Amino acid sequence: MDIFALFIGLILSLGLYELSSADAVKQRAGLTEDGTAVGVSNEGSSVECKLQGATRLPAFSMDGDYVVGGVFSIHHFTYTVTNNYTTMPDPIGCSGSINSLELRSSRTMIFAIEEINNSTKLLPGIKLGYQIYDSCASVPVAMNVAFQLSSGVDPVFYAGDKCSQSGRVMAVVGESGSTPSISMSRIIGPFSIPQVSHFATCACLSDKQQYPNFFRTIPSDQFQADALAKLVKHFGWTWIGAIRSDSDYGNSGMASFLDAAHKEGICVEYSESFYWTNPRSRIQRVADIIRRSTAVVIVAFLSAGNLRILLEELSLKPSPPRQWIGSESWITDPDMLRFSFCAGAIGFGIERSRIPGLRDFLLDLSPSKVSASPVLTEFWEEQFNCSLEKTVSDKNTCDGTEDIGKIQSPYSAKKFRIANMVYKAVYAIAHAIHNAVCQETHSITQCDKLTSIEIKQILNQLKKVTFSQNGYDVSFDANGDPVAKYELINWQKGPSGSIELVTVGFYNASLPVGQEIHINRNLTWVEGGTQVPVSVCSDSCPTGTRKVLQKGKPICCYDCVMCPEGEISNVTDSSDCLTCPKEFWPNAKRNNCLPKPVEFLSFNEGLGIVLCAFSVGGAGLAVLTAAVFHRHRTSPIVRANNSELSFLLLFSLNLCFLCSLTFIGAPSDWSCMLRHTAFGITFVLCMSCVLGKTIVVLMAFKATLPGRNVMKWFGPPQQRMTVVSFTFIQVIICTIWLVLSPPFPMKNLTTYKEKIILECALGSTIGFWAVLGYIGLLAVFCFVLAVLARKLPDNFNDAKLITFSMLIFCAVWVTFIPAYVSSPGKFTVAVEIFAILASSFGLMLCIFAPKCFIILFQPEKNTKKYLMNKTSC
Repeated sequence: MDIFALFIGLILSLGLYELSSADAVKQRAGLTEDGTAVGVSNEGSSVECKLQGATRLPAFSMDGDYVVGGVFSIHHFTYTVTNNYTTMPDPIGCSGSINSLELRSSRTMIFAIEEINNSTKLLPGIKLGYQIYDSCASVPVAMNVAFQLSSGVDPVFYAGDKCSQSGRVMAVVGESGSTPSISMSRIIGPFSIPQVSHFATCACLSDKQQYPNFFRTIPSDQFQADALAKLVKHFGWTWIGAIRSDSDYGNSGMASFLDAAHKEGICVEYSESFYWTNPRSRIQRVADIIRRSTAVVIVAFLSAGNLRILLEELSLKPSPPRQWIGSESWITDPDMLRFSFCAGAIGFGIERSRIPGLRDFLLDLSPSKVSASPVLTEFWEEQFNCSLEKTVSDKNTCDGTEDIGKIQSPYSAKKFRIANMVYKAVYAIAHAIHNAVCQETHSITQCDKLTSIEIKQILNQLKKVTFSQNGYDVSFDANGDPVAKYELINWQKGPSGSIELVTVGFYNASLPVGQEIHINRNLTWVEGGTQVPVSVCSDSCPTGTRKVLQKGKPICCYDCVMCPEGEISNVTDSSDCLTCPKEFWPNAKRNNCLPKPVEFLSFNEGLGIVLCAFSVGGAGLAVLTAAVFHRHRTSPIVRANNSELSFLLLFSLNLCFLCSLTFIGAPSDWSCMLRHTAFGITFVLCMSCVLGKTIVVLMAFKATLPGRNVMKWFGPPQQRMTVVSFTFIQVIICTIWLVLSPPFPMKNLTTYKEKIILECALGSTIGFWAVLGYIGLLAVFCFVLAVLARKLPDNFNDAKLITFSMLIFCAVWVTFIPAYVSSPGKFTVAVEIFAILASSFGLMLCIFAPKCFIILFQPEKNTKKYLMNKTSC
């Protein structure tokens, strides 16, 4: 678009000089009589240069020692010029109504120059002049003006005089728009004429490679884009719509915003552009997209004129409530406040300022002053709908009582925003000229207006300008941009029901990151709400969940999925879940890691109490049986069953019952070593006693055979030695186990994910199974001997009872192996205790219960005669 505009401007521009030969002058002689086309002639050794075409008259002008140019879009449109290609066409003219803000800007420039001319500190003795042109909001016209400001307005000059300086400007204030400013900068840039814009915000103009002469007093759109992205993020909006004007301002500004928004994690549902010259169907399409969208928040990066057309289209068929976020070009425009459905809009505007005397100057318009200026005349007649001259039109004649201060117009508004940017621009140029032509000696400033200065000097001085005016600091960075400061503006309904511009905060890019935005007043939102509207594609994921992106949609559209087992998320909208440490486990909501409960077989729980009761009961039963046997130790039945081994067996059974208690309670180093070794040794002692009794039975019946005296080889000493020997072997096995790799307490984190099992690790698996294997070996050996002796004649043959007890013992421990391996956690210990108690009770009941029953309830059978009876019972 810029190249096309430049091409059109070059064709339409009439401000070029052309140097020709004398022959060319003669060829053009027919065109020079009307003064609209000129040529070149030789006068001595000097070349005479004549301006081609008619010059464009400025809207306002004043001569001075140094002239400053100004370009403002005072009119909204241009009228179409019809060419007949036989005569030179007229310059492009302006049409449409007067832009009150732009007129105020041009008048502010005049005020600033007059204030400088009256100053004794800045440029004393030097008069600044001005040439202010109306660009009609047209790029070709702006380019035409740029050529004219570059060349001057002298109709003739001689090259030998190094060209005329009359009308040639030292610097240019303007243009208001970014696209015309770009075109102007490319024209006046090669001549090093400084351009200071008050309202062109395109970030592209910060490129000093392309626009080395460009400066501005309004912040770049790059700063505004960053500010808008931070504002959207500040209120938690992650799903927005975006519209822009299809121009350098809109396209560049929106590109910067989208880049900043992406960095802030903001998603854009749609991004549409249009221009006021587009067909209505294009505007309708953008309006329909806004109506159908799900995004509540709309960021509008476009000029007031473009937005006005869109809002007029939306007003025909209202859309659902939308929260508008505005750029500085329209958020403070009073003309936009008539769109009541935009109430609650927020955006960044240029800072308000105080310029003493400016409003009085703007309002100091009398009919006589107005009549001297065609632009002011047109403005006056538009505002009061009257005519300054008597005409036959329907308009009434102005009677002189009109007061511009009493009408509602942006021109007479009390708040200065854009006007302050113009004011700063003029003062910046004045300071640059001052630094170039003035010198301070002995605290006295002297300026020589006859000093010949190159325009490039002004450009260089402008880069170094630093001053303060009315409390506002003015300076430019390396890109020609000022420090970015904005006011946060909110459209709020006043007491009268009309929408008012209310400053609710500010933005300062120079503050630390995260502190740039400061809000100091309550905001009003869309439809007058006081709660911040919600604009998200998906609701925020609560703690305990993570985001899973929806296929084919932006990153702001997602589903919330519960964190996997063992993981948590303790922040909202978490993308990933965190794994809890090994000894921690998530709570039910999975938003916090809690210490895993430690589990072991405790004395306080039901299972522990039951097992403890059986253990103590078994020990008590063994003691009670021993008491019964001791009380009847002289009875035949006790004496016949080898009372010494019986008492030793009862003692070992008592230890077996009690050793199960070491398996209950929190494991410790000592308890882990004690429980397995005590279990192994006491059971071997028990098996040794049973084995001894079995051998005694066999030997006793074998000894009754003729010629046999076996019992002398297995008397009480040998029985004791057998028990001690078998037990000693187990003691050696346990000692080796404890020395090489003893059991130790361990936190089992693998059996259960959600809790810790506190258990005793075996240390050496071989040691554990060696202990069990040795017990099993004795049990099998004892069982085999008992089977061999089960048919020996005797009413109280212990072999039968031992056989049955060994069957129970072996059945219990064979079943124990798979149950022990498969039981989880504390139930492993419970299975081991159960096996100990079951096998102990089996031995106790099978071996001693029948004898106790005879002793206590059938004493008639407790006789030697009955015992020696060879018949079956």
